[in-house]
Amino acid sequence: MSNPRADRVKDVAGLAGRSARSKRGLFLAEGPQNAREALARHLAQPCVDAVYVTEEALDHHPDIAALLERVVADRSVFVRLATREVLGAMSDAVTPQGVVVVCRALDVPVADVLAARPRLLAVLARVQDPGNAGTVLRAADAAGADAVVLTAGSVDLYNPKTVRSTAGSLFHLPVTVGADLPELVAAARSAGCGILAADGYGALDLDRLQDASAARAAGAPDVEDVAYDLARPTVWLFGNEARGLSEAEKELADHRVAVPVHGRAESLNVGTAATVCLYASARAQRRGADR
Repeated sequence: MSNPRADRVKDVAGLAGRSARSKRGLFLAEGPQNAREALARHLAQPCVDAVYVTEEALDHHPDIAALLERVVADRSVFVRLATREVLGAMSDAVTPQGVVVVCRALDVPVADVLAARPRLLAVLARVQDPGNAGTVLRAADAAGADAVVLTAGSVDLYNPKTVRSTAGSLFHLPVTVGADLPELVAAARSAGCGILAADGYGALDLDRLQDASAARAAGAPDVEDVAYDLARPTVWLFGNEARGLSEAEKELADHRVAVPVHGRAESLNVGTAATVCLYASARAQRRGADR
């Protein structure tokens, strides 16, 4: 493909808009990392509709070329070589990275996530920034969380900037969008999960919770009696960048937990705080499993 004004190019470029994505149930995954993860998932669980790639990108990324060979063999995906100009017209990225994948929407119902008896969930409550949402999703993926849930009013998961910021983690774990937070919390609690709200002014200190969990796992005879065991199945609530969790959202939680700030920083952003909290739970749960 060499004509950046072709109808197919315009059709793909239109997916940068939310209305087109919602209407068609498709979104764009751009760049080598997202492409390889999308294609790898597709081979196990079909999710890719089309791939547009430059010859240069295939030369530089033989693993993507190998994945495409397998995809082309089963004829389940529309694959075309394209020029840089065509990919530039398809993408809203400042510097297109040589490959654009059109994927089908991946989100699943909350009921499906809870039916799997999750041990660790990350919930984004009205998080608006694509970069922050992507950071939390990557952190959840790295920490081994079972799913990520975005409430109504959160950033569009399929916004090209959000997808890019996940660096492929979007294709690794279940994600739910548009969830009603009170309903989610009630269902998660019924499924045996504790609910923790990340709150800079929370009464519980994450360091103390981690210390108590480590001592308990080591069999210490006099473990500090703390209000919450991080080793239990947990749903973490993370709030909006500017305002955090609302008072009503905090009230839904069993406890409010603060990440201690030992230096002079005013606070942690939501992506950093989520990373610390999710890893604290993941580590405690692994210790508990080893007991």
